[in-house]
Amino acid sequence: MKIIVTSIFVQDQDKALEFYSEKLGFVKKEDVLVGEFRWITLVSPDEEEGTKLLLEPNDHPAAKEYQKKILADGIPATMFGVADINKEYHRLLENGVKFTMEPTKMGELTIAVFDDTFK
Repeated sequence: MKIIVTSIFVQDQDKALEFYSEKLGFVKKEDVLVGEFRWITLVSPDEEEGTKLLLEPNDHPAAKEYQKKILADGIPATMFGVADINKEYHRLLENGVKFTMEPTKMGELTIAVFDDTFK
């Protein structure tokens, strides 16, 4: 068994698609109308057959509450891995991505947190 799709709740699918594709560099895999919303998935350009990131509308009250609470507690909704965090941090800064935490060593890991602006 493997993970094939993981979701990020978003308020505006068009803005989220622009952010995740143009600023972060993910590749759009699917964009299909499903009722009043769209099934929009993106993949890493390094693994186009890998796990899909679904830009899921936060239309459901539970999704809105979840999003609100993790934001208030400063908990990231998902994590992405990169080979060189400092290089990626500077690339994303140049693309206009706003960070809430610059690269910081935490034990064996170094993490950085960006704001995807979709509160």
